[in-house]
Amino acid sequence: MGIDFGDLFEKKEIDLSDLRGKVIAIDAYNILYQFLSIIRQRDGTPLIDSHGEITSHLSGFLYRTTNLIEAGIRPVFVFDGEPPEFKNSTLNERKKIRVEAMVRWEEAKEKGDEAAFKYAQASSQIKGNMIEDAKKLLVLMGLPVIQAPSEGEAQAAFMVRNNDAYAAGSQDYDALLFGAPVIVRNLAVTGKRKLPGMGVYVDIKPQIIELESGLTGLGITREQLVDIALLIGTDYNAGIKGIGPKKALKLIKKHGYIEQALDELGEDIKNLAELKELFLNPAVTSDYELKWKKPDASGIIEFLCIQHDFSEARVSKATERLIEASKDGQQTLDRWF
Repeated sequence: MGIDFGDLFEKKEIDLSDLRGKVIAIDAYNILYQFLSIIRQRDGTPLIDSHGEITSHLSGFLYRTTNLIEAGIRPVFVFDGEPPEFKNSTLNERKKIRVEAMVRWEEAKEKGDEAAFKYAQASSQIKGNMIEDAKKLLVLMGLPVIQAPSEGEAQAAFMVRNNDAYAAGSQDYDALLFGAPVIVRNLAVTGKRKLPGMGVYVDIKPQIIELESGLTGLGITREQLVDIALLIGTDYNAGIKGIGPKKALKLIKKHGYIEQALDELGEDIKNLAELKELFLNPAVTSDYELKWKKPDASGIIEFLCIQHDFSEARVSKATERLIEASKDGQQTLDRWF
């Protein structure tokens, strides 16, 4: 879920066309959870094949990624590796929340309660062969798949700093802490979306956030941004009770460093040095290759339609769009590099 200090940074709305010809290193787990959350039936039930396997994420990767490629975007999907040990408590807490949401969803479904969809979204979890199936489909689509040694956002940030991508794609802001010069939000949810629990639709557009201009505007360094995050609380530490983004910013600007701020508060953060190091020098790899290949139309159809009961007519149409968009995209890429 990441840390929400987005209000501290200016978010610039753009059109998908503004990203034409640009490589986006997408946090695959982040976008997979989005697909699991939003691609559901009215009562919150996800898409399921005849074997009882959830396929909402596969639908998202095919149709919504094809939309991105048609817009001229060159997506690269970066998958998480082994999570840092500090993240275990967060992962356990998330699991507990999802189990509780699952119970509430079942109760709401029985009552015909409109809140069922909201609870269903909160119950989304990665299980079974979801990751392997997602990787397989993306490879069949001709897209680069990168396996990170640890956090996908850290790897995506490294790829942007290494000039192999223009931006990191994620709904979370953690990529900024990992040093991504640019992040793009709302790639998977662009368009009209219904607000949860309300009959109101809003127009959602992609957003760009630039690290350096944001830091300059706040008058802080990236190291101080990490200090702010640790005061608020991250995926790896609970933070200090009662400290939000604005108060944390004020404390760090007053003291310069988190250690002095903690002294004023009379608080302590366990493993502080290691947590800082996790963000400032995360585990990443330079052993990757970015190659976009021709989509395997027959492979996509066999995988989605034969194995997972997708509509062959719909998949064939999407695959035709994907192949045509990939031709145009490769010409753009050749010029970009």
